Amino acid sequence: MKLSLSILDFDFSDLERELKPLYEQIDYLHMDVMDGVFVPNISFGLPIIKSLRKGTSLEFDTHLMITNPEPYIEDFVKAGSDLITIHYESKCNVLETLKKIKSFNVKAGLSIKPKTKVEEILELLPYVDLVLVMSVEPGFGGQKFMPSALEKMAQLKELQAKYHFEISVDGGINLTTVSNVKGLADIIIAGSAVAKANNRIETIKALKA
Repeated sequence: MKLSLSILDFDFSDLERELKPLYEQIDYLHMDVMDGVFVPNISFGLPIIKSLRKGTSLEFDTHLMITNPEPYIEDFVKAGSDLITIHYESKCNVLETLKKIKSFNVKAGLSIKPKTKVEEILELLPYVDLVLVMSVEPGFGGQKFMPSALEKMAQLKELQAKYHFEISVDGGINLTTVSNVKGLADIIIAGSAVAKANNRIETIKALKA
């Protein structure tokens, strides 16, 4: 499995120093952008992504947890995003927004909340490079993994050969829960499990193994 490291639980007062030692161990840097409306939390936006982009060539995996992502797609591409994931539940024309993302030659991802069924997104699968299954209610780090996500991931696994997308999972991934998604997830997103670890590098290696 690949690992996308969520920056949400790291020290923003010295973010580059916190993250730089981990760059060689991870596959993506995960940016959780929240607007305080679509989810009950506000995180960060374009300036953080732009500043981190200067210090690494890592792929930036930007997750837009915002009500209407469509008007901001170009800005996030210009800031340095390589993969932009929007929510099926957002208030935009999801198909047109996915097409817009791909028009900038970056990867397009589609995320689903815990209550959204895989059947609801079937018509959109030909247009995505990644499906992100939320295994917690989006908005805050450090929540417990919801086992109901596993059934969705198994359904998506059966559809992969036809539509050629990767499966990502976000929420409550740690050294205990990661074994549950083995064989189902192509990419795991981890944040607090790494940020709060005594040895961050060894924790990343253990999660990926």
